[in-house]
Amino acid sequence: MNADLFEGKWKQLRGRVKQVWGDLTDDDLAKVEGSYDRFVGVLQEKYGYSKEEAQRQIDSEFGAGF
Repeated sequence: MNADLFEGKWKQLRGRVKQVWGDLTDDDLAKVEGSYDRFVGVLQEKYGYSKEEAQRQIDSEFGAGF
């Protein structure tokens, strides 16, 4: 996923993120602040994903070319 596009669409994506990754709290999402890299980090912390796996999960859900 394009990080700039992710950041630009964060407000729209946020609701879907909460549906897909239900263990994420509002505080977790506030940490992200639209940053793709921060989101990858939060997924790593909460779900134990490697960086590559977190990126694959995001791409799988939102499309690599989003």
